Amino acid sequence: MDNMQLLLVGGAIIVALVLFLIVAKFFNLWLRARISNAPVSIVNLLAMYLRGVPNALIVDTRITSAKAGIPINTDQLEAHYLSGGDVTHVVLSLIAADKAGIPLDFRRACAIDLACKGTSKTVLEAVRTSINPKVIDCPHPDMGRGGKIDAVAKDGISLRVRARVTVRTNLDRFIGGATEETVVARVGEGIVTCIGSSASYKDVLENPDSISKLVLHKGVDAGTAFEILSIDIADIDVGENVGAKLQAEQAETDKKIAQANAEVRRAAAVAVEQEMAARTQEMRARVVEAEAQIPMAMAEAFRNGNLGIMDFARYKNIAADTDMRAKIAGTATGSPQS
Repeated sequence: MDNMQLLLVGGAIIVALVLFLIVAKFFNLWLRARISNAPVSIVNLLAMYLRGVPNALIVDTRITSAKAGIPINTDQLEAHYLSGGDVTHVVLSLIAADKAGIPLDFRRACAIDLACKGTSKTVLEAVRTSINPKVIDCPHPDMGRGGKIDAVAKDGISLRVRARVTVRTNLDRFIGGATEETVVARVGEGIVTCIGSSASYKDVLENPDSISKLVLHKGVDAGTAFEILSIDIADIDVGENVGAKLQAEQAETDKKIAQANAEVRRAAAVAVEQEMAARTQEMRARVVEAEAQIPMAMAEAFRNGNLGIMDFARYKNIAADTDMRAKIAGTATGSPQS
């Protein structure tokens, strides 16, 4: 019986010692939470420790939210931490939204924080941007030609435009909404459309706010995580005469096409000339061949008695007379004599 009592006493001492160590380990956190009106039990602190949750972080963020008048329990903070979220940014964003009068609950703040995970964005930055709008350059300085958008009016004159877009975060569309790049791309498209539909570049220079009105009217912020407050034309320059340049290039192209067609026609004419020369030689060969038949016909006429010596003599006299007349006329040399 004495041994049993000793065992019980020893066990009680061990339990008491363990409890004392637990209380001593978490007493500072427990006391800090208690005096801050954000009480957390020792059991909850121990459970956090066993789950691998940094209880100091959870207690501090709960104290911060309680002091700001935002009721959040430790289970909610633990759940968000275990899901990979940043509880500090969530609590700070809730406080900032509450002070600014922006409706934002804990679940939506956690969802935005998880949506920003792995990016350079944070839920706190999103709330701050919703409170204090930021300015986006369109295009970005490292885009376009010298950080400007080139667009051509109907008269062929190009304009180079740089705009500044003032936006604020739309927390209702932040999850699943398009990013800054989409806003910049849509604004750039609107600028090109507005300038391209203008009859003259002078109309745009006289009234640059027409670009802003057209772009805002198109609702380029639809489906994005931002709400566009204003679009301001920061700079606009006159570029080159693209229309005249294109016309000159077209004229040069037409000239080359015409030259090619003329070369084709010249080659065809040369081919026809060569063909006609060949045909001429062929005709001359036929004439020579026909003339070669004359002596044979005369010989045949002699044999048949149809041609006599006197007839042949008269033929020779006529041929000689014709040859003499031709020489006098200059046809033999190809030039008439005076």
